[in-house]
This record gives sequence, structure tokens and C-alpha cells, in this order.
Amino acid sequence: MTYAMPPLDSQIADLLTLYAKGEPLETFDPPTARALFRAMGDGAPLPPIGSVEPAVVPGPAGDIDVRIYRPIATGSLPTVVMFHGGGWVVGDLDTHEDQARNLANLCEAVVVSVDYRLAPEHPFPAAYEDALAAVRWAVDNATNLGGDGRVAVAGDSAGGNLSAVVAQVFAAEGRELAGQLLIYPATDMTSGYPSYAENGHGYFLELPTMKWFSDNYVGAADRSDPRLSPIKGRLRGLAPAVVVTAEFDPLRDEGIAYAKALESSGVPTTYHHCDGLIHGFFAMGQHSQAAQVAIEETCALFRTLLHG
Repeated sequence: MTYAMPPLDSQIADLLTLYAKGEPLETFDPPTARALFRAMGDGAPLPPIGSVEPAVVPGPAGDIDVRIYRPIATGSLPTVVMFHGGGWVVGDLDTHEDQARNLANLCEAVVVSVDYRLAPEHPFPAAYEDALAAVRWAVDNATNLGGDGRVAVAGDSAGGNLSAVVAQVFAAEGRELAGQLLIYPATDMTSGYPSYAENGHGYFLELPTMKWFSDNYVGAADRSDPRLSPIKGRLRGLAPAVVVTAEFDPLRDEGIAYAKALESSGVPTTYHHCDGLIHGFFAMGQHSQAAQVAIEETCALFRTLLHG
């Protein structure tokens, strides 16, 4: 019996036709690529939220800008530190405004979105160091942020990578996080997976763009370093995880591999696979009903992990 791949969601297919009219990000210098990436979401309606507050977190190279999102829900809540995607090169607080609001509302948590330093101006380990500093700050201030003292991490793509790495550091230090939400995370920079070839062209995230991202971020560092490839790290004792992948994503198979590795190491893991969707779907709910359903399902799983 042969396996029939679920078809690409038709609304996502329409969106891809629109994206195909633009030039690839790697053909621009990083500042221009960032502006173009930011413009992709300009004018999109934002989910209502209880409150948004700017703040700064002390970091290893100076203050780190963050935004604190409080949901409409009230009472004592967990805190989720969120790291945006964008290949460690593009993306910022604005590009992931809608995702932060969805996490806060749908997971009933206070969300701290982190504007970590970007490559190539600030290559590895800058983003990792900022991410770690932000979570340490959130842990130290958790009762003032959400009230119940618990802190989790969440991120998409490169942000999923940073979340996974920070979770490993905290476990190694014997400090407990409440959970980790890894949305189509980058987990292994040392080898290609079949989904690279299957989905590396025509599905939003292109292989040349992936290479541009990783080359800018990694530089001359060892790609097997667990701070770059968390699948190479020590996985036992990590915070419970929700790992999410998309069918037509080049990062699909390394996300699956990481979920399996977590499970094999005894980490409570919920794996959620989204048929018919692509990398980046967590920001595409306004364009695709299937993406919106997947966003709500993902947040429901993480809400269950956080609230029981």
C-alpha cells in the first residue's frame, strides 16, 4: 500500500502564488530582507489582547527589548517566554505580534516576546545568549509577570531552536521550566533530511534561504554544538514538550526526529502534525482556515500542558 500525501491546503496554495512574485530574501542585504519580511504582515488585523507593555531585560551585551502580553483572562497565570522565527537573521517583535497575542489568549498565559540580537551583525552565540538571559530574567520575575511562578518557553522555527536549547540549559542546571512549545523547530544543522528535498522548493521556506540563514548565524562555529543542534544535546530531564510540524515544510523531518528523541529520553512529549500546511503557518491564520484551526489546536495542546 502506498501512502498518499495530503493535498496542500488550497488557501495556502493561493498565498504561495502571491509569495512567488517576490524576490528571495537571500538576494538582499540583511537590513533590506528584514524590512521586506516585516512588510509581509503589515496591515494585518491583530487579535484583541488584555494589555501590551514594553520592557527591557538586562542582557550580556546590553538591554534586550521585550513586549509583555497579558491575555483577557485574569487571575494567576503562567509566563511563556517567546522567541520569534526568521532564521536568526530576520524577524522582530512586530513580525510576531499576532503570534504572541494568540499564545497569550489561547494558552491563557502572560507572554514575554523577546527581541534577541540578529545575525550576521551578531552571529552565534548572540541569539542564544540573549534567549538564555531573557528566560533567567522571567524566572526571577515570574511572580510579578504572571503570578503563579511558572515559566515556559515557546518559539517557531529559529525561535523553536532557541526554546529547545534554553530548555536543555535549564535542565542541566537542575532548574525546572513548565514546558516548551516547539513550532516547526530547527533542531539539527549537521545533516539533511528527506523533507529538505521533498519540500525545499515552492513551499515558502526555500533551501537557498535556509542556507543563507544558517551561514549568517553559524559562521565558523561547529554545527554539532548542542546550542546550534539541540538534537545533539542531553535530552533527559527536560521540560514537557509540545512539538509541532507541517506536512510541506523542509524542517518537518528534523522536528519529527526531535520529538522521537525526546520521547526516547523519557521527556513527556506531545507531537502534533499538521497536514496540508507549510512552514510559517502559525502566522497565516488570517489567510487560511486550516492554518487557523492548526493554530488553535497547537495552543490548546500547550494550554493543557500548562494548566493541566
